[in-house]
Parts: sequence; C-alpha cells; structure tokens
Amino acid sequence: MRFEEFSTKFVQQVGKKEGSVSPVIINSASFGYGDSETGEGIFDGSVKKPLYSRMGNPTSGQLEQILAQMDGGIGAVATSSGMGATAMATLSLLKSGDEIISVGGLFGGTYSYFSETLSRFGITTRFFDVDELDTIQAAITDKTKMIFLESVGNPNMRLPDIKAVAVIADAHGVVLMVDNTITPLSIAPIALGADIVVYSTTKIITGNASSLGGAVVFREIREGEDKFKTDRYSEVHPFIKKMGSMALIGNAKKRALRDFGMSANGFGSYLTMLGLETLPLRMDRIVTSVEKISHALQDQGFAVNHPCLSSHPHHERYLSQFSQGCGTLLTIDMGSKAAAFSFLNRSKLITITANIGDSRTLGLHMASTIYRDFDDSTREFLGITAGLIRISIGLENPEQIINDFIAARG
Repeated sequence: MRFEEFSTKFVQQVGKKEGSVSPVIINSASFGYGDSETGEGIFDGSVKKPLYSRMGNPTSGQLEQILAQMDGGIGAVATSSGMGATAMATLSLLKSGDEIISVGGLFGGTYSYFSETLSRFGITTRFFDVDELDTIQAAITDKTKMIFLESVGNPNMRLPDIKAVAVIADAHGVVLMVDNTITPLSIAPIALGADIVVYSTTKIITGNASSLGGAVVFREIREGEDKFKTDRYSEVHPFIKKMGSMALIGNAKKRALRDFGMSANGFGSYLTMLGLETLPLRMDRIVTSVEKISHALQDQGFAVNHPCLSSHPHHERYLSQFSQGCGTLLTIDMGSKAAAFSFLNRSKLITITANIGDSRTLGLHMASTIYRDFDDSTREFLGITAGLIRISIGLENPEQIINDFIAARG
C-alpha cells in the first residue's frame, strides 16, 4: 500500500535530523553569488546554487524532490498554482499550430484554458470521452503534441483507462500528461505510462486551504530511443544534448517558468510540505469515507455519482485500476438549482466553496458557479446538470456526514 509506504517516507523527508527539524523557509527573492565566476557557473548550470527565485527557491526545491520521488520522476518544478502547473507543462512544449487531445471530464478552469486561452495562441484542443479510444487514436495527427487527461473526471467522475491511453500515446510518439490532483498516492501515472504529471497542490496535498500551489513532475529522458528525441519535439533537443535525462526540467524552467513567472514561493512550499506529512493518513481515511458515504446516500435515495457504486459505468475499472480509491470527490444531483441551493444552505457540515481536497467537507453547485458561462452542449459533455452538486469529503466522522446530508435534504 502506497499510503503506508509514504507515511514513513514523507515525515522522514520533510523533517531534519540535525538543526531545524521543520523545513527552513527561504523567502529571499534574490541570492548573492559571491564572485563573478560563481555567477557565471550558476547561469551556465555548472554550479548548483540558487539563481533567482523566479527560477527556483531552495524551500521549493525540497518540496520538488519529495514530489518527484513520490511519482517516480526525474524531477519536479513547483509553481504558484495548479493552473500555473498546467500552463508551464503545456507552454514549455507547445507552439502555434500544435494540437492537444483532451480525454474525459475536465475541471472548468482547464477546459477554458484549452478551449479559449490556448486557442488565442494558435494551439487547438479536441475533446473526447474517456471511452472513445478508437476515435482518440484516429484523431492523432503529425500536429498532435500532447494527450491530456485527468485521473478522475472532475466533476463527471468518469475514470480513464490510463494504461490504454498511454499505449496509444507511445504508439504515436505523443506526450501523455496526467492531472493527478485528486489522486496523489492512489494513482502513480508515470508507472502507468505518463510522461508528465501535474498537480494543484492547493488541494489534497496541502489539505487545509492554507497555501495556493502547483507542481509538475517529469519523467527522465531515456537512453536510446525516446519520443522526445523525435522531430515532433525538436525544440527539446538542445536541452537533451546539454542536460541528458534532466532535459524536461531545464526545458520547463527556461521555456516557461523564466518567461511567464508562474513560480512558487518559499512560504507556500513550506506549508505544502507540512500538508505532505499527513497526506497518506488523510487519503486513507477519506477514500474509505467516500465509499461508505456514497453507498449510504444511494440507499437513502440520493442520486449519487461515484465509481464505487455498481451502477456506475466504470465500476469494474474502479475495482481493477483504482484499488486505493479515486480521491475525495462524489457528486449528488438534486434535480434542480433550487433543490441544490436548499440542500447546501441547510447542511451544517458543508463549507460552500470552489476548493476540493480539504480536511473539511466542501460542496458547490456547479452550474451556477464554475460552469455558469459554459453553453448547454459543453455542460452536457462535461456532465454538468441543473441540480449537480460536487462534494469533496473531508475528515469528519462519515456517519455524521451521512446524517447531515439526510437532514439537509429535508
């Protein structure tokens, strides 16, 4: 069980045996080089010392090492937010004329970023359901540079077959990027064939709404054949020549972080590491509670959507590929906006907010908030109905959550 494995690893990696036990917060924006020769070495990469906080912070560097080990990556880059992580990962590899294939349900901000923002810069995204594997494969062209998916559709709760998508990506020499925000530890995307993993560390990794942050974990560039060595990714080749297995880190920092500035700050990374210390314990409790609550609410007549339920179309995939759960989320369809508002307002436990993955239970009516500006066809594709409520289960007693929801329904 990865929860048990990392219960030991995280607390040992975050804390120190000598000196300050808690991580040292370095909030300096700039760093003195001492002499000109050292400054030159820092800029050419031969001296491993801090350059400038826009390019990386020592406290963030500790967080990056832990996250890279968690996912089996060669390295990671911490960012200022989850959307900053997605932007850095995409903008470091894509240019005008390139295409993205997006698979499954999407967080509204990601959908808008792909469909509206990137399109303004000549990057096209095509959207497919998780089960349209043949169509996805047929849609790949020589312009396709990235396949993107969420480990769990937020909020449609549909589960992708990550291994199957990775096989398609590898067969065509295309990068697979997985947003693993909802399922850190539960899912190990690089082991399943992903090339890049992105997180909003604001969510379950930090777990207490104290710190906005994100991270991108990159796999190593392999010796011999590697998709990044093909003509499709020629822009990465100078970094491969100079940095070898670490090329994607250098590419991300110089092609995106340096120029767009989505950099993490030291204090935010410190708070994120404090959250990491208890992540395995929180994930273990929450995924158990989510299953218990989903079954109990369904028995009480709620229209619950979660893959642990036998009625869900991906129930068998959940049992076989998501044995350690699929995060904090479930959804309830109350049938109408009025009924959804009444339920949320009557609940004594739910905090009404757009966040997910908190220590406390959160809820939000989707159509009137995150997806309010989306047209009807897009809402239908993303699974947004008039009465849909996204619930993020917290650490509270699951029986109390169940009883609160029953009472709130009236």
